[in-house]
Amino acid sequence: MKFHAPLLKGTLIKRYKRFMADVTLETGDVVTAHCANSGSMLSVNEPGAEVWLSPAQNPERKLKFTWEMIRIKRALVGINTQHPNKLVAEAIEAGKVPELAGLGALRCEVKYGKNSRIDILLESDDGARCYVEVKNVTMRRDLTKGQPAEFPDGVTARGAKHLVELSDMVKEGHRAVMFYLMQRSDADAVTIARDIDPAYGEALDKARAQGVEVLAYGCKLTPKDIRVAGRLDFLG
Repeated sequence: MKFHAPLLKGTLIKRYKRFMADVTLETGDVVTAHCANSGSMLSVNEPGAEVWLSPAQNPERKLKFTWEMIRIKRALVGINTQHPNKLVAEAIEAGKVPELAGLGALRCEVKYGKNSRIDILLESDDGARCYVEVKNVTMRRDLTKGQPAEFPDGVTARGAKHLVELSDMVKEGHRAVMFYLMQRSDADAVTIARDIDPAYGEALDKARAQGVEVLAYGCKLTPKDIRVAGRLDFLG
């Protein structure tokens, strides 16, 4: 996924009201950027950190910039939760996710279950389906070499609900995959932050026991683009 325009470098002043962040640009100007991330952003919202913003494509938009990345030590971390579905869809269509190759036509945001939408649906001509739910992984509380990234960064009842509905699809005879996309390149594994949301961890264990598959992939990030990279270990 290439950005539509060059990103602008700045320094984070603060994130507030969940969806807003004040940033000092290299020019010295202070701007308020849209923060497309409703999570806690634990470990990726430190004031004073280097951040990268994209200019809005719509000139009528109130906030003229969107916060895209933050630098944590040497690693860029993508914090925009509007990108993962597109990134994973692009990777599947390009054959970069062999576990999901050759499964048929790809559609996004398809209604299913009990008033939900699946992020990605793969459907073959014979009616076989694979439901793929994508989660954005940014948190890494321990930066010691070899330590994993973690999900979730806050309690997510919605995430637990998705696991139940994926399990229901397995019961109906379909494949279902929980896909954790780590938008950073400084870890080789993903794990569940059970101390933050024990209920989500239990829901995932139950879903896996019922046949829901788990995939974890990393990303390569630059101020020009984000690409899905190789598969990561999933530590559960």
